[in-house]
Amino acid sequence: MQYEITGGQLPVVICSLTEGESMITESGGMSWMSPNMQMETSGGGLGKMFSRMFSGEHAFQNIYTAKGGPGTIAFTSSFPGSIRPVRITPDHGVIIQKSSFLASQPGIDLSIYLQKKLSTGLFSGEGFIMQKLSGNGIAFLEIDGSAIEYDLEEEETILVSTGHVAMMDDTCTMDIQDVKGFKNMFFGGEGFFYTSVTGPGHVILQTIPIAKLAREITPFLPVQTSNDHS
Repeated sequence: MQYEITGGQLPVVICSLTEGESMITESGGMSWMSPNMQMETSGGGLGKMFSRMFSGEHAFQNIYTAKGGPGTIAFTSSFPGSIRPVRITPDHGVIIQKSSFLASQPGIDLSIYLQKKLSTGLFSGEGFIMQKLSGNGIAFLEIDGSAIEYDLEEEETILVSTGHVAMMDDTCTMDIQDVKGFKNMFFGGEGFFYTSVTGPGHVILQTIPIAKLAREITPFLPVQTSNDHS
């Protein structure tokens, strides 16, 4: 599989497949393709279907395979931002935010990841439920805004504001840390907690989480009244 990521802040990954090669995406994830790409919808078993639904994804996935010769298929981001390829191996999995999975080769398994600490799930801003990618192959992730990447050493920690963690290696750990100082907590605008990510491992942060963008633009949206429906 060869691929090209293009499109600037409205990105698309265009995958060129040899005959018999396949790509997997969530239901409705394909944007365009050559006529010889054959689609098959699969749930992958009841357990995997419920796991995907519980983590915020569609229950079914679509498998696209090049038949009768080379094929092309494209997947576009659903929000202005970035697309990042991630190499997954049997000894290297990653934890991702919900809904960031875009597409992958068939050897990738998408499963649910539950925060181990109650406090982290309640206050980190990432929620109790994230997703884990394991297996062998390349996966493509949607990143809200620009992607900023760090390689953390053993015991090295980065403090992150709510919603900015897009991906971390499964060797990293996530926790929370108090915002210090009464005035900082109540008037600093960062809330009571930071999300802390500790290495070793690779971390991808996103510059404009879609939830944060929604909060920023909501005050400027027109108020809908009952007369608008008449």
